[in-house]
Amino acid sequence: MASAPQAAPLPLFYNALEPLSSNAHAAFRLRTMEAAPFLATQHAIPVTVDEFIHAQRSMPIVFTDGDDSIPIALMGLNEGVNVFVDNGGKLIDEGIYVPAYVRRYPFMLARLTPDAQELSLCFDPTADAIGTFDDGQALFTGDQPTEVVQSILQFNEMFEQAGMRTANFMKELRELDLLMAGEVSIQPEGAEQPFIYRGFQMVSEEKLNDLRGDQLRKIQKSGMLPLLHAHLFSLQLMPNLFEKQVRQGKMPTPQLAI
Repeated sequence: MASAPQAAPLPLFYNALEPLSSNAHAAFRLRTMEAAPFLATQHAIPVTVDEFIHAQRSMPIVFTDGDDSIPIALMGLNEGVNVFVDNGGKLIDEGIYVPAYVRRYPFMLARLTPDAQELSLCFDPTADAIGTFDDGQALFTGDQPTEVVQSILQFNEMFEQAGMRTANFMKELRELDLLMAGEVSIQPEGAEQPFIYRGFQMVSEEKLNDLRGDQLRKIQKSGMLPLLHAHLFSLQLMPNLFEKQVRQGKMPTPQLAI
């Protein structure tokens, strides 16, 4: 989340942030994005806990390294590799789950000043999907936002709420000390060395099974347990990603990390 458009470090994919307003953008329209070129070389996308159940059917969910770890969905096992889109960023399989982080682009909620209490709807002015086009959906009628903008705002508000739930989930995960350093070794047939992937965290099944009864009841009641299982089940897709990379000619070098 950017605390000040144009000043704070920008989130992944965003080149700039500008507040959306009826004064400055009265004639702006929004085109449907048929492809996301910025996604073609991105292998890891942030996801919220609200997405675990859907995302785990398509791609592995792991956690970044460090004390401020966040959940990410892997769309490839190596830097610069995304097996779900072509070189132009168009989905190869329309049935694949696309993380909400990607779907909200080029919009997001941000604080206009560091001390601002409210978040404002902003957009990336460098995006090809928004501008003064002859086609596309109007963003304003006079000085009033259209249903398109209202829908975008609602989606981004839901995303922010999911982000807060994710932060609480991660806090509890750390308090329970369930995370451990992740490592996946894949030995393709005929390869002299295995391909070893590190640089991420995962839930320790041993620690999860050793939770006290009161701790287990707590995460069952909170709805956390199914999310942990979704994460663990999703790890079975690691070899699938590897196979997709091989089929697409994106064979990595042994011993590379995520």
